[in-house]
Amino acid sequence: MAKIINGKEIAQKVRADVTKKVEKMIAQGITPGLAVIIVGEDPASQIYVRNKERAAAKAGINGQTIQFPTDVSEVVVFNKIQELNQDDSIDAILLQSPVPSQIDEEKMQSAIDPNKDVDGFNPLNIGKLFANRAGYYPVANTPKGIMTLLAETQVELQGKFVVILGRSILVGRPLFALLEAENATVALLHRYTSDELRHRLLQQADVVIAATGVPGLVRGIDLKAGSVVIDVGITRLPDGHLTGDVDFLAAQDTVAAITPVPGGVGPMTIATLLQTTVELAAKHHQMELQEL
Repeated sequence: MAKIINGKEIAQKVRADVTKKVEKMIAQGITPGLAVIIVGEDPASQIYVRNKERAAAKAGINGQTIQFPTDVSEVVVFNKIQELNQDDSIDAILLQSPVPSQIDEEKMQSAIDPNKDVDGFNPLNIGKLFANRAGYYPVANTPKGIMTLLAETQVELQGKFVVILGRSILVGRPLFALLEAENATVALLHRYTSDELRHRLLQQADVVIAATGVPGLVRGIDLKAGSVVIDVGITRLPDGHLTGDVDFLAAQDTVAAITPVPGGVGPMTIATLLQTTVELAAKHHQMELQEL
């Protein structure tokens, strides 16, 4: 029977560490600041932003939410980002996705100061990630959280074969770069990968990371015995239940370790967002994280 990778437990460790660091920063007169911009009334986004607000407040971070109506013009959002870029009380800026069609999301992400880009989506930060540049720069929070899960579970990556399903800029692409930097051999599969090739590669993979949003895409028979599975996908079924991209029950009998859905990757995303906010604040105020 597979080991269940408890994302809630690992996220709690990350959040506890963030809270300790924030307490030390506040004692030195610095309160990390996080600004979240949300455009429109998307229900899932509203819930997610409220969860971010609560998590930030609990950690002692100064969280601000800037809400715009669905029909706001792009120039208004752009100007707000420029204002936040210049605001010394804000260390981290996030534009909640999705945005309405009149807003060019890539343009807005590019407008965020790379040193305040808490989601790691500014092209400068993405370029540094793929070039494996030295030094600190923010990285997308879900992939960064997945790397923490793997590290906490003591999964060896060097020399291993990792298959990622899904090539979005939110998860798959940055994760490819992070894993490659750890000297793993990585295959990035997508919707145009044939079923036959996907099955063959999955059966060879030491680590499988599924991030497609296609329920049950990965079957138990697709997986190599003793592999590690990270299920990023989350879909609400007609009966209200949440499920991932992996057939969890079938996979349990084959793999060495697996994340549940929910309770696996999900909790790590917000915990990592808080972690990155504190890192950006430390960099902004020229503080050494190791001393916090």
